[in-house]
Amino acid sequence: MASINTTIVLISLPAIFRGIKIDPLVPENVSYLLWMLMGYMVVTAVLVVSFGRVGDMFGRVKMYNLGFAVFTVASICLSLVVWQGPSAAIALIGLRLVQGIGGAFLLANSAAILTDAFPLDQRGMALGVNSVAAISGSFIGLVVGGLLSAGNWHLIFLVNVPIGIAGTVWAYLSLREIGVVRRARIDWWGNLTFGLGLIALLVGITYGIQPYGTHSMGWLNPMVLAEILGGVILIVIFCFIETRVSEPMFRPGLFRVPAFSAGNLAGFLASIGRGGLMFMLIIWLQGIWLPYHGYSFESTPFWAAIYMLPMTVGFLIAGPLSGYLSDRYGARPFATGGMLVAAATFALMILLPPNFNYAPFGLLLLANGLGMGLFSSPNTTGIMNSVPPAERGVASGMRATFQNAASNLSIGLFFSLMIAGLSAMLPTTLFQGLTAQGVSDAIANRIAHLPPVGSLFAAFLGYNPMQMLLGPALAQLPPQRAAFLTGKTFFPDLISGPFMHGMHITFVFSLVMMLVAAGASWLRGKRYVYEEMGPTAAHERARNPTAPRPAGVTNQRTRSHPMVAISAAYGAQGGKIGRAVGERISVPFIDRAFTGLNVHQVAAALEEMSDREERASDVTGRVLAQLSASSQLFGVQGAGFDIDPIDEHGYRTRVNEAITQLANTSGAVILGNGAVGVLRFDPNVLRVAVTAPEQTRIKQVMAGEDVDRETARHRLKAADSARRAYLRRFYGIEPDEPGLYQLILDSSVSPVDTCVELMLAALKNLGANI
Repeated sequence: MASINTTIVLISLPAIFRGIKIDPLVPENVSYLLWMLMGYMVVTAVLVVSFGRVGDMFGRVKMYNLGFAVFTVASICLSLVVWQGPSAAIALIGLRLVQGIGGAFLLANSAAILTDAFPLDQRGMALGVNSVAAISGSFIGLVVGGLLSAGNWHLIFLVNVPIGIAGTVWAYLSLREIGVVRRARIDWWGNLTFGLGLIALLVGITYGIQPYGTHSMGWLNPMVLAEILGGVILIVIFCFIETRVSEPMFRPGLFRVPAFSAGNLAGFLASIGRGGLMFMLIIWLQGIWLPYHGYSFESTPFWAAIYMLPMTVGFLIAGPLSGYLSDRYGARPFATGGMLVAAATFALMILLPPNFNYAPFGLLLLANGLGMGLFSSPNTTGIMNSVPPAERGVASGMRATFQNAASNLSIGLFFSLMIAGLSAMLPTTLFQGLTAQGVSDAIANRIAHLPPVGSLFAAFLGYNPMQMLLGPALAQLPPQRAAFLTGKTFFPDLISGPFMHGMHITFVFSLVMMLVAAGASWLRGKRYVYEEMGPTAAHERARNPTAPRPAGVTNQRTRSHPMVAISAAYGAQGGKIGRAVGERISVPFIDRAFTGLNVHQVAAALEEMSDREERASDVTGRVLAQLSASSQLFGVQGAGFDIDPIDEHGYRTRVNEAITQLANTSGAVILGNGAVGVLRFDPNVLRVAVTAPEQTRIKQVMAGEDVDRETARHRLKAADSARRAYLRRFYGIEPDEPGLYQLILDSSVSPVDTCVELMLAALKNLGANI
């Protein structure tokens, strides 16, 4: 519904403007045309990241359902605009922006919901179907809009209402929240700078293709330049803010994951190369090919959609299939191959004449759809697989933002390239063609120097271009000559040369974008799934032990040396339990927990580092020194390392290596949050969380450390804060992340001996020899 709405209005624009009695090609009305055309896409591009983040914080299903409701209400209001004139145009544009808000809620959360809902071996197929729905919807919208606008233009908005109502009710009744929801503070400054920056950029691009003064385009308009420059500055400020706040709208660290950064870059480049070119292909059909084959200009928007359907068929075939295969073999070969196929189709389109034979054109459209389908589903799956469950909403929103912003940028770029190509040849061609048919030199000269964008938009909207250009001058010509000028062959003959010159420029540009996107796609590396051997996979296996394991997950093996990682809340008796387990199975007990002596210093330093995202060695070194001083800690059973000089990356690498080596060579019980973080990818390690109610923990701290209640409460709060900050900072996980632990114990309910017996039983279930 959201993607159909993008194009259903596109093809219905002539009917809409006729209905509200506005000529969209009159210079003072071009802004109405541009905003009706691109306003919806601008809003969705700006809001999807913020709405994805909100979905992570408050529930993706809630946000998705809200999107259905907002979209439906806006559709009802759009159908109630029954008056005429500029106020009607403003009302339609405003309500379309509201529709864009609903669409952003849907687009931001749909991929994240599917990623939450489907296991690893089915996720690519699910996201493939979703991609096909989005892409094919844009072409279905052209067909449906052409049919409905032939009757009453209000129907193009009313058609959404029954679907929206049914979808809203169905979503509220059927969807449930199964993803990771992590409450956090809203990053107001990040949202504000990102939103305003992207709006400024996209508005500048929108007005850049509008004529300015004596120029055929508006790229030299001071307002356009100010908007683009201001947008870039605000985006830079946004990036600076996101590295400084404790709860950013978007975590820049995700771009350190090659599968995420390369996938988004490839998607951005692919959208730039594809988005605007689709408009150019449609204009080629409407302005040249269809009139050559006897279709009236008024009917060309509908028939252009019909003749573009092979591309949709390609998507329908390749999308789910490539998604299914990427579940098994990874995204890289299919996404990269899809871009190469698309590049080849654009190279071959350069060879087509203006009045081509449809068979090779249709085959190239089919191949292009196959290539885009091969790319889209695996690329989306690769991006969504690469992020932690708690970040899926904002990752889905970022992916959608890259694609939507690139589509808007693509339209501006391709119209600019086409207009630049036309401007080089069209004036002379128009002047010579018109004067040869008896049009006066003055009128022909005036028409020849009109901005080419008028002819493009006229053909695109299904108007007769020569009738629009000549206007009253037609009455001065003999009827037969006027009929010939406004017939189905004169304009295509006249414009085909200059138009194909511009088309070849756009084809080359798209070819380059596809090749660069293929290179970016290849850089994503081998198959990478964040939770493939981590907590989410363990959680999924616990829910469904008989489910097939996805590729890359090794079968569970018998471990000759039992390994236990315990993450215990401060004051929950994790030390007593861990030491007792170690004694029972005759393995060392390694205490890496925070102690009461340094927990508040560690918490303060970690909080400072998290808030400031400070990478300086003094802050990082102080934190690591505090941690290493708390117990035998990081000199893990003789496998220690020199912690001077200390750096965050080196600390994490060497600790991970030491614990991993211990897990692979001998048994141990390790107490400490970091051990769970390091060993979360090992299905043969028993990961245990030990907790207790706050009051019970306070009493344990008071008794164990001989402090008063207030001191114990303060240490408890500091320890919880340090635990959370430490896991976030060094391992990118939350202490209460679902599926992180195979066993969760409440030491206030089960005494130490019972907890030990439960852990021993769980170890035997994992196949440990004890």
